[in-house]
Amino acid sequence: MFRVKKVLNHNTLIGIDMKDSQEYLLIGKGIGFGRKVSERLDAPEGCTVYSLQEKTERGSALDLIREIDPVFLEIAEQVLKEGERIFGKIDWNILFPMADHIAFAVKRLKNGEQISNPLTGDIIALFHMEYKAAECLRPILRERLQVDIDEHEIGYVALHIHSAIEDENVALSMQIAGSVRECIRMVEEETGQTIDIMSLAYNRLMNHVRYMTARAMTGEKLKLNMNDYMAVKFPDSFRLASEICAHLSKHLRHPLEEAEIGYLAMHIERTIGDGPVE
Repeated sequence: MFRVKKVLNHNTLIGIDMKDSQEYLLIGKGIGFGRKVSERLDAPEGCTVYSLQEKTERGSALDLIREIDPVFLEIAEQVLKEGERIFGKIDWNILFPMADHIAFAVKRLKNGEQISNPLTGDIIALFHMEYKAAECLRPILRERLQVDIDEHEIGYVALHIHSAIEDENVALSMQIAGSVRECIRMVEEETGQTIDIMSLAYNRLMNHVRYMTARAMTGEKLKLNMNDYMAVKFPDSFRLASEICAHLSKHLRHPLEEAEIGYLAMHIERTIGDGPVE
């Protein structure tokens, strides 16, 4: 049971849990309508209960709630519920950072400040289902705030959803997308071939670079070294993989271990070669 501390709007309020005396944000249709301070209530079915003791990159949730219009908390909740519908369990700690991002995006759009993200295509390919979940934001904003958002803004929200389902923050997700884009660019530049982003080969290469980057950031090591084999069998792909790994190490500011070269060479060969690597 909760005791009402403050009603934010018809659908949101701050309540104090009668068991632990901590403050929580409650979001639910009509939950704040007609409520009085100190009134007691049980959280209704389907209500989102969010601890205001949580910390975010911009400070505590308790501090942020004073800055964010409650409508954006409601909108972020709707997006996260769509993510939960698609992925199952998600980390609701992303609620405030997402609401904060959406609020800032709407402010930019109302000021006529359109953003462009060169990684949007890679985000769509890397985090396809997250992007699908984030697309629910488009009709929500149009209906509630008469604001239209483009694919670039949806791409950023997709990264927030990704961070809610994986132990990977938005900044790391952006680094991974950037690494994929840089790797594909170098392969295309070296070979003179344009890689079809819808192809299976692209998907394999993209996912390999994604996990290779994540390993570099976390310090995870590969168990098998294929460098000697790949250097002899596919010297051109191995040379290109060496150059890419050296470049990405500087780009990420985290060294890629030497064993990554052989695995990347294998995926490059699959992408640009005539057939599967045997």
